[in-house]
Amino acid sequence: MALSGDEIERYARHLVLREVGGPGQGRLKAARVLVVGAGGLGAPLIQYLAAAGVGTIGIVDDDTVSLSNLQRQVIHGTPDLGRPKVESAADAVARLNPHVVVEAHPIRLSEETAADLIARYDVVADGSDNFATRYAVSDACFHARRPLVTAALGRFDGTLTTIRAHETGPDGRPNPTYRCLFPNPPPPGSVLPCAEAGVLGALAGVMGSLMAMEVIRAVTGFGESLVGRLLMVDAAAMRFETLSYAWDEANPLSGTGP
Repeated sequence: MALSGDEIERYARHLVLREVGGPGQGRLKAARVLVVGAGGLGAPLIQYLAAAGVGTIGIVDDDTVSLSNLQRQVIHGTPDLGRPKVESAADAVARLNPHVVVEAHPIRLSEETAADLIARYDVVADGSDNFATRYAVSDACFHARRPLVTAALGRFDGTLTTIRAHETGPDGRPNPTYRCLFPNPPPPGSVLPCAEAGVLGALAGVMGSLMAMEVIRAVTGFGESLVGRLLMVDAAAMRFETLSYAWDEANPLSGTGP
């Protein structure tokens, strides 16, 4: 996809990267990325995707901006209090990069709504804050054959992985699904919401930026993705570790059982 003169200057630092260059930037411009959640993870993710020149960004969120969000959800500001997050985020994208189209979806993604919406996009990035949405999104991505970048936040820790369960790995075995990594959600009430447990605001920025890196990688194809690897970030100890995981033949999506 051809770039205008303004875009060539805007994305100059990408264009001189051999691993991205003109072809990669063209793929970013043509890409359609769905971001689930315009909160702590979605805020930096959306901004970096827009700055990178992703042509169309869909944003799914049914919440409004509250004062307690602003400690970490940096795409919103004090004047946005009470506004739908999808509207506030869309305005921020327009200020940052007028070449990006935002498709706002002020809904809560569920098993009933995920399949149709996800099928309209090339890559999905899930920054939701609950297990029901994560499983609904990951299952729908598998059935729609869409790459999924998914992350989660704790108090001082975060995790990130990329799921391409519709493809096979170099060994010919299926790539793992989200359910290969987390077969079942934790028992209700065992994981406190951030309103009760707290969360370090800057950590959301770190993890959301790493999500953007994985999405850009998925679109342009540079480097080695986190398929089959879970990145774990410990902000208290400033430690980054990766855990490898593989396809589980017992998983209910691509497994060999019923």
